[in-house]
Amino acid sequence: MSKKKKFALAATLTGAAAAAITAGMFLRKEVIRTRPFDIEEATIDKMQKALKQGRITSKELVEAYLDRIRRLDQDGPKIHSILELNPDALHEAEASDVRRTVTRNLGPLFGIPVIVKDNINTAGKMHTTAGSVALKENIASQDAFVVRKLRKAGAIILGKANLTEFANFMTENMPNGYSSLGGKVLNPYGPSFDVGGSSSGPGAAVAANFAAAGIGTETSGSILSPASANSLVGIKPTIGVVSRSGIIPIAHSQDTAGPMARTVRDAVLLLNAITGVDEEDEETVWSQGDVPKDYTAFLKKNGLKDARIGIDRHYLDSLNKEKIQLIDQALKDMKEKGAIVIDPVVIPSSDQLEERESSVMYYEFKWDLNRYLETVSSDVPVHSLSDVIAYNQEHEDSALKYRQTVLEKANQLSGDLGDQRYLADRADDIRLSRKEGIDAVMKAHHLDALIFADYQGCDIAAKAGYPSITVPAGYTSEGEPVGVTFTGMAFSEPKLIALAYAYEQATKHRVRPVLD
Repeated sequence: MSKKKKFALAATLTGAAAAAITAGMFLRKEVIRTRPFDIEEATIDKMQKALKQGRITSKELVEAYLDRIRRLDQDGPKIHSILELNPDALHEAEASDVRRTVTRNLGPLFGIPVIVKDNINTAGKMHTTAGSVALKENIASQDAFVVRKLRKAGAIILGKANLTEFANFMTENMPNGYSSLGGKVLNPYGPSFDVGGSSSGPGAAVAANFAAAGIGTETSGSILSPASANSLVGIKPTIGVVSRSGIIPIAHSQDTAGPMARTVRDAVLLLNAITGVDEEDEETVWSQGDVPKDYTAFLKKNGLKDARIGIDRHYLDSLNKEKIQLIDQALKDMKEKGAIVIDPVVIPSSDQLEERESSVMYYEFKWDLNRYLETVSSDVPVHSLSDVIAYNQEHEDSALKYRQTVLEKANQLSGDLGDQRYLADRADDIRLSRKEGIDAVMKAHHLDALIFADYQGCDIAAKAGYPSITVPAGYTSEGEPVGVTFTGMAFSEPKLIALAYAYEQATKHRVRPVLD
């Protein structure tokens, strides 16, 4: 390494690591490798072990993922899961490798490449667009809180993932995974299968082994849906467990970020990294005391023993016979591991929730998006929801393949969160989803969790602000992934993690997609 490069790299580090470079100590020991490290389906723990043993470097990990993205995402089957790669990823990986030579007790995410959804702010050279051509020039002035937490944990942001445009709050009938900026994300298990949305890019990318893990966002199903569709583990936390600051919003009463990974443990490692009190998000302040320091303590293989689990079969009505059979098998597997399955249970408010249309998300979207767009730079041509609508109309050929009916509907409302209609609908959302919904059925049957197929119960959990975890439950005869979702009451992540981990370890359904 030249002197110039050593000092450039040292400028990104502090203390002993920088001293090691400038003193000429950046000489990794030559290791005789019996076989190349295989990134496909490698867990974070397996990567860390290989990094510590010198069997691979973070730079080589990044190079392997970049090569795979080039061959299979940008070319080959063209999954289109990645919107933009981090131009500094290799440099950051080199810095991680240097620090590893002089620092012990590095965390589990140190030097690990992860993908984040492109509605999450990343400062520097990457854009944050929500998949919209109107925001293609948006470069955030600072990282979102969750990205700062990932960087603090030593993770390498490999790039930004495609998504359903504006997190699927733009128009009706837009295909999951489509954005005007990034095109259509394909499901790596087969282009005819739904890829899920709106965190389609993180879901497809992690499933296809384009990154170690990813961060998605959810308002109502946007983590759970693509996790199920791509045979992944997705964690939608209780509102307040993870900060929303620096994320292009839909509705603050339901928005959250969360991990997407190939195993429950990997997802929990990410959850550990991104939790924390953020003064810019008051929900995280109020949640102090309800968030454990280490969620890995709840990774218990016997987590299903004596657990009481209920299923409302009303939510299976939209599924075909084969998918229902997979869910029935999942329940049988849980019973064999000691779970007490109450089948069926009835969520009292489910019919009312399905029959009514709440205005809450429309009111909050206009309010929240306007607050976000006020902060973007002058390089961006839109600074309000009205601006976005006008820009799209002026660039109809590229921006409005599926129109923008949801944006227009939201813009017709006042956006005033003091309006009586908004306040009444929000009160009804809380009552029906909590007191007369999830709380009622769980208390009546003394349940530890509710079970749903794929993301079927996402709306009621979203309105309640309650957590859910999706785990692979198998595949149809055509190879389409099916997930099973555990949902609980506020801050029940520890119990849900125990249930999800025990089920995963007992079944180990996930099979990698074959792409090349």
